[in-house]
Amino acid sequence: MSEMFDAIVVGSGPSGSFAAKELTDQGLSVLMIEAGREVKPEDFVAPKRQSGRGVTMFDRAMATLGGRGVQARAAFYRPMLKQFYVSDRDNPYTTPSDAPYVWIRGRQGGGRSHVFGRMLLRWSDDDFRSQSRYGSGVDWPFDYAELAPYYEEVERLLELRGNRDGLTTLPDSVVASPAALTPAEESFRTAVETRWPERRVIAWRSMPHHSSRRMAPLRAAQASGRLTERYDRIVRRVLVENGRATGVEIVDSRSGTVETLHAGHVVICASPIETVRLLFNSADDTHKAGLANSSGELGRYFMDQLPMLGTGIYPEVKGWSVDESAPEDPFYGRSGGIFIPRFETADPAERGQFDFQGAVGRSPTGETDPSQLLFFGFGRMEPDPDNRVTLDPRRRDRWGIPVPHVRCRMGETDRARLQKQEATFIETVNGAGGEVEFVGSPNGRREWGRGAFPQSNAVSRALFRLFFQRVMVMGAAIHETGGARMGTDPANSVLNGWGQAWDVPNLWICDASAFPGSGVSGTTLTIMAQAVRACRRLAQTS
Repeated sequence: MSEMFDAIVVGSGPSGSFAAKELTDQGLSVLMIEAGREVKPEDFVAPKRQSGRGVTMFDRAMATLGGRGVQARAAFYRPMLKQFYVSDRDNPYTTPSDAPYVWIRGRQGGGRSHVFGRMLLRWSDDDFRSQSRYGSGVDWPFDYAELAPYYEEVERLLELRGNRDGLTTLPDSVVASPAALTPAEESFRTAVETRWPERRVIAWRSMPHHSSRRMAPLRAAQASGRLTERYDRIVRRVLVENGRATGVEIVDSRSGTVETLHAGHVVICASPIETVRLLFNSADDTHKAGLANSSGELGRYFMDQLPMLGTGIYPEVKGWSVDESAPEDPFYGRSGGIFIPRFETADPAERGQFDFQGAVGRSPTGETDPSQLLFFGFGRMEPDPDNRVTLDPRRRDRWGIPVPHVRCRMGETDRARLQKQEATFIETVNGAGGEVEFVGSPNGRREWGRGAFPQSNAVSRALFRLFFQRVMVMGAAIHETGGARMGTDPANSVLNGWGQAWDVPNLWICDASAFPGSGVSGTTLTIMAQAVRACRRLAQTS
């Protein structure tokens, strides 16, 4: 390909899609490179046998035999989505023997947008100013007010479902349609907020599916006529001359052919681990420690949110119901649920550094049986320079590229926070009239009453207990951040406050590797908003 583009975007997931849209909106010619294949309509054919929402040990075993042993450890793995997970045989990675990390990922057009819960939440200055507010974590180089207009642009384009909740700890989004709770969730909300007025319970704010299976920003970029897409191409190096990126070196994942592509700017949206891996693999005689690594901080301060799974029953309401406010989808079904944000207190120190996302009364059960509840908790992880991504010098992937080595170990503060997170979940559910039957996290698992997944058979439950600690490790939240963090000083950060590399001014990082902190709520909306902000700056300074 001899054409010279204004910008190359590496990755086609949520950040890459918004980067492509913003750059084409600004009149730039863009080449988007995706390591995986282009998705097809046949990828979204509803399966004849619907997998249950229980342990699904058989489905996980089959995925493991098929080369997706790590991917099968995703907490909510479903075989109907197996085509959206990578082959772990082709794409290995390593971890310390005493600090396992589960890296759940996909390589295809749209990235992980095909498998995430589609819940999109804003962050607040509880996240961007955690050092100032809590005396822990780190302050970002910008605050909520700076990012708020970009949040709004993203939300308007995606036409979110949700409500105006009026919370200071979780700023409202611009929504196109309302979201409802089930009768069980309404009852649960009343019970929780009556006993603890500061613990608010709200409906999900989520992005609806589109029949094209492509995200709105990518559709807009394609319609501009300024976007070129290349699939099944792995970017293995960013090329630099005279202090500036000149393009990328790619490998055709099918033929192994190596090619060089050129552009005025390189925008990396590959996800944190892949982005750090690419920068280290782009080392040259000038950047011997890795590209954009004059500070020595590349790969450091890698984080994921603290994961916790909790299940049980809510006897106050029997049976289950369908949320008719959620649009039906022939492949994914209906989405929606309940969310408990950081507590709504005047003193940030009392707000808690965790939240809970789940559902009550949405899982099929008998009409006279108690409604079922399931929650996943997310806690803020403290940034630690020793938690890092490096290259493993002894292993390579199918295409001969060094694989990443990931260290992501909880510290004492993280473990204490996770214990409090679990205790708060148990107190909230049981205090509202529910019954917690199972809680599990990297700190271990506990069961009461019927225990975990009572609807599953005895063999599946036994296997679940046996393998649980291989599933619920760091990485299970799938909200990884850091590794190429932004800052105000090139001596201790990789990027400036816009996401621009200090060392290579036409190299931009627009995924969550740029994040200085892990936050509490889901990362995706903030990734999208920051991608728009960064790429608008790129276009303005070109």
